[in-house]
Amino acid sequence: MGDPTRRAIVACLAERPQAVGELADALPISRPAVSQHLKVLKDAGLVTDRAAGTRRVYRLNPAGVAALRDQLDTFWNRALDGYQDVAEQPTGEKS
Repeated sequence: MGDPTRRAIVACLAERPQAVGELADALPISRPAVSQHLKVLKDAGLVTDRAAGTRRVYRLNPAGVAALRDQLDTFWNRALDGYQDVAEQPTGEKS
């Protein structure tokens, strides 16, 4: 998800399932590039695909997105806890 193109693909698929051609039409990259990004997203479990005639239609994988959200929530909560620990430390004596 660190790649802006992958985030754009995920945003498109959040609207509705789409084929590679539809995604390529909406993005400033080629169909082969879209396919490569979809492979990465699929390997990460964030998207699934199904055959629809001669096309493959991609959609977000709810389980994969939920797992990603859980990881991000855990990371965010740890960061906030660390910030709170630092913020609550005494800064020294005041005169």
